[in-house]
Amino acid sequence: MKLPSPKRVAAILMLLLLIALVPLGIAMEWSGKTDPLLPEWEMKWEQADANSLKEAAAAPDQEWIKVSANAARPLPPAGVSAAWLRFTIPKVTTNSALLIDKVYGNTIKAYWNNEIVYDSSQLVNFNGSKVLIPLSPKDGNGPMYLWSSGGGKGFGVEGGVRTGNYDKLIALYVKQDLVDMVLGAALIFMAAVLMTCLLFVRAELFSGGLWLVLVILSFGVLFITYSPFLPLILHNQGRLIETFFDLALFTLLPAFTFYFERIFGPGRGKRLVRFRNFQLGYSIFCFGFLLLNTLLSYRLDHLYRIMTVEVMGILMIIQLTYLLGLAVSYAYKGNKDAVIFSLGFAVFAVISLGELLLYFSSAERYHLYWWKWGVIAFVISLIVILGRGFARNYEQAVSYSRDLEKFNNEVQRSEKMEIISELAASVAHEVRNPLQVTRGFLQILGERSGSKEKEYLDMAMQELDRASVIITDFLTFAKPGLDQEDILEVSGELKHVSGILVPLANLQGGAIQLQLQDGLQVLGSSSKFKQAFINLIKNSVESLQENGLIKVSAWKSGSHIMVSVKDNGEGMKVSELARLGEPYYSNKTKGTGLGLMVTFRIIEAMNGSIQFHSKKGEGTEVIVKLPAYRNK
Repeated sequence: MKLPSPKRVAAILMLLLLIALVPLGIAMEWSGKTDPLLPEWEMKWEQADANSLKEAAAAPDQEWIKVSANAARPLPPAGVSAAWLRFTIPKVTTNSALLIDKVYGNTIKAYWNNEIVYDSSQLVNFNGSKVLIPLSPKDGNGPMYLWSSGGGKGFGVEGGVRTGNYDKLIALYVKQDLVDMVLGAALIFMAAVLMTCLLFVRAELFSGGLWLVLVILSFGVLFITYSPFLPLILHNQGRLIETFFDLALFTLLPAFTFYFERIFGPGRGKRLVRFRNFQLGYSIFCFGFLLLNTLLSYRLDHLYRIMTVEVMGILMIIQLTYLLGLAVSYAYKGNKDAVIFSLGFAVFAVISLGELLLYFSSAERYHLYWWKWGVIAFVISLIVILGRGFARNYEQAVSYSRDLEKFNNEVQRSEKMEIISELAASVAHEVRNPLQVTRGFLQILGERSGSKEKEYLDMAMQELDRASVIITDFLTFAKPGLDQEDILEVSGELKHVSGILVPLANLQGGAIQLQLQDGLQVLGSSSKFKQAFINLIKNSVESLQENGLIKVSAWKSGSHIMVSVKDNGEGMKVSELARLGEPYYSNKTKGTGLGLMVTFRIIEAMNGSIQFHSKKGEGTEVIVKLPAYRNK
């Protein structure tokens, strides 16, 4: 069974992770959507900054406004700086508590039977803060008064108000919002791991991956700081939480555009570069404004929120729309990374744009929730794109390594061939003439000698002839050039070669089968062509066993003529196959290895190539590729 590739396994695991996380988040969100135990409460606006419980309790009923559970929070009129809320608490038991989904305001105080039971300041109010107030039976069962003042988004309560067992309410509290903390921590951890990995890659990959790290890290910080769960841990640290949220947002927007630019380029007319520079400049401006507002004890809060909420929100909508349009255009042109980016970004952009529109259309009262799942889908797509980049670089490095190894082998082989060619040319000419003279004198002596001496002299001449053949091979190897080139009919030449070697094949108990196309022509020397294929087919014949078969095929492929010599002989090992063509390497007992070297040189002289495919016990196939002759 064929196993799936690692890239497919990674993609499947990421898809399963996304499929598992979305239902989990939905289940955790809706697990707390139960009907509140308090169907309504009362609200009274206050124009003074100081809170007076006695005056609030003594106020006539017509000054109190009834607010239904899960209804829209009444907006404060002009000149109002605080609000009183009055809750009718059912009878409580030991270990009871009151859970309010969203409380707006920087200062929250709760009174029960004229005693303060909860006091908090510097709450995070940009998306409302959850408040869990412990209750005790000894405090009584009268109405509870809650004072809410300060904050840029008004005062009051929105959502549900529940009373019940403290342990169950804290569990509900955790269920509803702990998922934000978990997802945020997971993204921060992912960014840390990715940053560690980037330390060991090339500078080119590091610069692209760094922007992805900043994007993932910013999303993680946004998840954690936006969660209402964090104020429960960091009590009275609302300003610090809001500062980290803003810093993450200031980092995210330009980093996101930088990463997009690294993947797809600067865009037409470098518009993306100009947009990115504007974003970077605006983020730096907002950061400076944040420092100034902090130094002035937050006296510029109103102007700061306009610049970092309204203006930046509009800028985010423009950014998401612009980048989504660019990604879709790149995907339409066939860019696979753009297709992946577009799918993940489309999920994120559609959800985020929808929630931003709801947020601004509801006078900033809508609680952003679903954007986090769009972020998860989008981050996964970004990681897939980065992984594809790593995979491409790895494959390119492996390809370069293979090419370099092949080039080194070719250089070494060329150097060996050059040395042997020079040696063969110098030695063959010097040795061939003395051998011919010696053979002539031995032939004369054999005619004048007796039968016994003549037998020895014949053996000597046979060995001299064998030496002469070896020297001829040396000369052919040293000078494989084609002295006279003719147009050769490949099928005719191979039929001639086959006719010469059929008797030898029959002696080995084998046969030669021809499958030749007509009209195949190459340019070369007929004698050299025959010599090359005689060497190849003769090697196949000598490797045959019982019922051996050699198939010689020739066909045209594009602008080349392909010739295959395939046998079902004993075959060769990988180590033996790698050494074919080396000087003096042969699998035969009396072989010199020069025959195959000559064949290689002849094929090279004809501007062709030769490849061997073999398995031990299964036979060998030799494929020769020669340029086809074209009549100009």
